[in-house]
This record gives sequence, C-alpha cells and structure tokens, in this order.
Amino acid sequence: MILEFMRDDHRACDHLYAEAETALMAKETKKGAEAFKQFSKATLHHFDMEEKELFLAFEKRTGMMGGPTQMMRYEHQQLRSLLESMRLALEESRINDFFGIGESMMIMLQQHNMKEEQMLYPMTDRALGGDAELMVQTLREMKR
Repeated sequence: MILEFMRDDHRACDHLYAEAETALMAKETKKGAEAFKQFSKATLHHFDMEEKELFLAFEKRTGMMGGPTQMMRYEHQQLRSLLESMRLALEESRINDFFGIGESMMIMLQQHNMKEEQMLYPMTDRALGGDAELMVQTLREMKR
C-alpha cells in the first residue's frame, strides 16, 4: 500500500524532470524552467511526506531511530543541495552546469528511490500493518 503510493509519486517526479530536461535540450528555456520548478516542488513535497509522517510512524512502530530513516534524511539533505545548485544554474543561464549537476542528482535520486522501494517502504508497510491505509490517506491529504 505505502510502497505503491510512494513509488507512484517517485514516477510522477521523474516524469516532471524528464519534461524539464526535454524542454531545455530543445532550447525552450521558459518551459524547461517551469517544469524544473514543478519537479523541485514535487520532490521537496515527497521528502516532506517522508520526513514529517512516514519516517516518524516507522520509527515509532519499530523503535529504529537510526538506520534506514536516518540515512534517507541524510540523502534528502544532499539532494536538496543539488536541487538548489540546479536552480541557481538555471537562473544564471548556465545550462551545461544544470545538466551536469542534474546527471549527478538523478543518479543519486535513482539509487535513493531504489533503497526506499526495495527496503524501506516494504518494511514500513509491514510495521504499520492495518494502519498503512490510514497513512496513505494522511500522505494524500498533505498540501503540495
């Protein structure tokens, strides 16, 4: 349940990044900048869903305060920094820098998402049991 919901959100974010990249490669700077803004907003919202609800519920149920959620938070910080660097590169019309940083960001993000989808989300689904559906509803209701 949580796995499916969060995996679908990962895919939606990936789609927004692909739109930004495609537009910028086609020299459609305004369209690309808007798509990147949407990607960044969606990605940061995804991190918020995890950090403000999902990870806390997982930690409460399992008693695991370090470990996987701590590592995911650390990676979120790294990814936030890369997103900001990309935003600045775009703002300053340094498109090559944007793509270079973007390549690093996407490799890290894909590895991060894989860890969540293969380990953390299934563990969270098991830990929450019958409350997983309620958690998905809570995540759906969070403001974007």
